[in-house]
Amino acid sequence: MERTTPNRAPLRPWQVRERCFNVRRHRLDPVEIRAFLHRVADELAVAQTALVAVQEENVRIKNALRAWQSGQSASHRHR
Repeated sequence: MERTTPNRAPLRPWQVRERCFNVRRHRLDPVEIRAFLHRVADELAVAQTALVAVQEENVRIKNALRAWQSGQSASHRHR
């Protein structure tokens, strides 16, 4: 079984969609497995897109805060 380690890159949706498993004696329905993997991949794609948007917003907010702090610092020096 594959385990996630801190050094590995995050899974991408295509990796989930294309994942194959070994067939064992007590087989599971491959169509059901494939449908589930596609659902997980779709949800992973949405989560990763949302994460990127939040990270970009975080950078925007930090930059705005730095600009505001610089303005406040400059206005206090001129008093």
